[in-house]
Amino acid sequence: MHKTDSLLSEIKLRYAPDKRVALFNVTLSDSTGELIARGETNLPEAKAELLKKLKSNSIIFKDSIKLLPDESLKGLTKGIINLSVANLRTKPGHSEEMATQALLGTVVNVLKKHRGYYLVQTPDNYIAYLDDEGVEGVTPEKADEWINSQKIIYTHVYGVAYEGPSDNSPTVSDLVIGNILRLEESPLHKGLFFKVSFPDGRIAYVKKAEAQVFADWLKNVNPTPENILTTARLFMGVPYLWGGTSSKGLDCSGFTKTVYFLNGIILERDASQQVNNGDFVVEGVDVAKLQPGDLLFFGSRATEERKERITHVAIYIGNSEYIHASGRVKINSLDPAAGNFAKHRYETLIRAKRVLSSLSKNRIQLIKENKSY
Repeated sequence: MHKTDSLLSEIKLRYAPDKRVALFNVTLSDSTGELIARGETNLPEAKAELLKKLKSNSIIFKDSIKLLPDESLKGLTKGIINLSVANLRTKPGHSEEMATQALLGTVVNVLKKHRGYYLVQTPDNYIAYLDDEGVEGVTPEKADEWINSQKIIYTHVYGVAYEGPSDNSPTVSDLVIGNILRLEESPLHKGLFFKVSFPDGRIAYVKKAEAQVFADWLKNVNPTPENILTTARLFMGVPYLWGGTSSKGLDCSGFTKTVYFLNGIILERDASQQVNNGDFVVEGVDVAKLQPGDLLFFGSRATEERKERITHVAIYIGNSEYIHASGRVKINSLDPAAGNFAKHRYETLIRAKRVLSSLSKNRIQLIKENKSY
């Protein structure tokens, strides 16, 4: 391997081993007779380290690495999700693979704009493309105003924001559980509706019976095994959707992430990331060591030829049963004698991890600790 290639690989491995959460698309080429460092990154420390190493090795080069957020954003380096559910994709385009979703009111980092799409980073650090109808671009100061304002969180699985304080009023938008809106009048104001605003300034009304003041909700959220399972069961029958993290559709890790989010906990996005969250419980099938709320991870074990591959995650209920998104959100069993036994899952269970014993550590963050909320 050429020395410059070795330096580049070393930097990427150190600062951006997972391209889902860190951007370091940099190349070193000398096709014109001059070594040029090209590409882009959102990691200033990675760029600085690369340039330092090139110089210390007496390598003459031209720096053409673009540091994100892009200057063309003109200071609008934050965004607030403006739809009930925004679809984030691996590449800019409606036909591209959906990577994840973000919910109304979520503050994201905006890295650049490309062909009507923003490259954004969500509060769990996931990086993907979002069409410009799904997000309101704002300055960091405006984002802070949103974060620090009085807000509500929608707590029904599905619902509607109305033009007026009546459920006979026209609809402004649909809503899903976990949506966040800004309060436009005191929560103590008499009446059955909260007056709220969307990130783009639309005014709407939301039933008080279907929402809570965000600060009160956050203060009172109590992530116990019982509450985790109660939340999980809200989504029974919801269709499986690749990339889904909302009550409109969920993939396996989107389901676990959403359930824990609604209990005040931020998990990483994918099953292969979540397996690094929490405290280790047990390898393989050993239900005696499992507790309700534990995460069960499935996939293929490591061999001499290949690395371990985690492809599925579920939440353990108890009595050998677990709830997961597989075709739809449903309950299966690890007991071969049970009617809902899933042989394939039994044979591919790799390990269990415990989130609730590991809050604020082992890559688990509480919502109240995250600066985007």
